[in-house]
Amino acid sequence: MNNGDKDQFLEERLVRFDKWIQDGRIPSSSKVIPLLESLSGLQWILPTQQVVEILRNMRTFALANCECRIRYNRCDNPREICILTNDAADQWVAQGRARYIDLEEAKERLKMAHEHGLVHLTFYNPNQYIYALCSCCECCCHDLQFLKKYQRPDLIAHADYVAEVDTCSCIQCGACAGRCIFGAQEKSGEAVVFCQDKCYGCGVCVTTCPTGAISMRLRKTNPDKAAAE
Repeated sequence: MNNGDKDQFLEERLVRFDKWIQDGRIPSSSKVIPLLESLSGLQWILPTQQVVEILRNMRTFALANCECRIRYNRCDNPREICILTNDAADQWVAQGRARYIDLEEAKERLKMAHEHGLVHLTFYNPNQYIYALCSCCECCCHDLQFLKKYQRPDLIAHADYVAEVDTCSCIQCGACAGRCIFGAQEKSGEAVVFCQDKCYGCGVCVTTCPTGAISMRLRKTNPDKAAAE
């Protein structure tokens, strides 16, 4: 990145997250959560990988505007979409920055996020393991900008699932490539090329495939652990 692209907001957050990770206070800045709909065909699903199940196990949660989307204003994706949990939820509500919601409204917001092709991320801080569940876009949200703008894939942990493509069922329409922000599905000429190593396991591609050629499976290896070693 050159000096003309310097972004103080991102720079300050990057320094803060790097220090927390180096001190062992958080495992990563965030982790991808696969869409519930993309896992519907599986007979076993890890509850910790589903936003709804995570919320169900929280003491309380509240809905807030996406600070990143308001700051950058680069898209028309939903703004009141970020979900704060437990202590963070209580603090934001007390400050007038969020409002408490029930599980049904949370589900509706997650459905809305899915329709817009947003990626679900859990966010960590040193005081609470998960303090927020956000539905992120690559043009505004800070962690996805870290990945794209600063080439920092280490800040986002992969989901425990990965996409798998049935090449016999794929009609090369490119719908998945238009939704994949990680570059795992790319249109090359008339063909769609799938690079599984780039897949973070968000599941956004699964529900947009018209032929059902894409499915999710449990990862056999942990790419974040391998990268650390």
